Amino acid sequence: MSTLTPPTLYIEGPAFWTPTLPGWDAARAAFRGEGALSDPPAKRPSPQVLAPAERRRAPDTVALALEVAAAAIAGADRNAADVPCVFTSAHGDLSINDYMCSTLASDPKMLSPTKFHNSVHNAAVGYWTIGTGCMAASNAVSAYGHSFAAGLLEAAVQCAADQTPVLLVGYDAPTVGALTSVTDSRGLLAVALVIAPERTARTVASLDWSLVGDAAGTPTAPRSAAATTLKNINPMADALPLFEALAQAPGSADAPIDLPLSAALALRLRLQAAG
Repeated sequence: MSTLTPPTLYIEGPAFWTPTLPGWDAARAAFRGEGALSDPPAKRPSPQVLAPAERRRAPDTVALALEVAAAAIAGADRNAADVPCVFTSAHGDLSINDYMCSTLASDPKMLSPTKFHNSVHNAAVGYWTIGTGCMAASNAVSAYGHSFAAGLLEAAVQCAADQTPVLLVGYDAPTVGALTSVTDSRGLLAVALVIAPERTARTVASLDWSLVGDAAGTPTAPRSAAATTLKNINPMADALPLFEALAQAPGSADAPIDLPLSAALALRLRLQAAG
C-alpha cells in the first residue's frame, strides 16, 4: 500500500529568546560559534503587543511567548491579525500554578483573580489574539515532554491542509515549589517561526517532514556549545536542533532532525536553506 508524502513547506521568521541568548540574532551567532552567551543574562522581555498596564501584569510565560511571536511575524513580514497560530507549552505557567495551589490550601479567599485567569494553559495565545486583533484560528497544545514536536506537527498539518501560513510559538518556564519534585524545568526558553505553504522572499529554509517509527526515542542532540548549555533547560529545548540547523544554512545532504512524539513515533525533518 502506498503512502502519501506530506508537501514541502517553508519556514519564515525564526525567533528565539532565553536570558543567555536574548533574540534570534544572538542565538544564530552563538549556534554558529561566532558569538557568546549574554553575561549577565538578559531580563525578561517586554512585549509591545500588550498595553503598558497589561505588560506589567503579564507573567513570564506570556511575556516570553508574545516576544517571540511578534519577532516571528515581523521576520516573516506577515500581518498578525491574519495568521492562524499554534502555541505549545509542556507546562503552561508553573509559578502561577504553584501560587494557586498554595493559596487554595492556606487561604482560598486571598486568591488573586488576575493570577487565576493567567493560570489557564491558553493564556498566552489569548493575550496574543486580543493584542493583535487576530480572528484566525488559534490553538494551545500540550504534549508534556514532546510538546514542541506536537506543536510543530499541528502547525505543519494545518498549513498543508488549509494552504495558509501558520505561526508556531513554543515556550516554557521554571518549575517552582512542590512541583519541582515531579517535573524538571529550569529556566525561560521560547521559540517561534512561521510555516508557509509556498516559498516567499522571506523564506529561510524549506521543510520536508514525515512521521517515522524507527527513530522514536533517539532525538537529535544539539551540537554547538551554546545549544548544549540549554539542552536541559526546559521541554522547549527539543527545538534546539531545528534552530541550530536554521542558523547553519542547512543543505539537502544534511542528516535529518528527529523529534520524538511518543515512545513509538517521531517527527522527521529535512531542511534546505533558501537560495
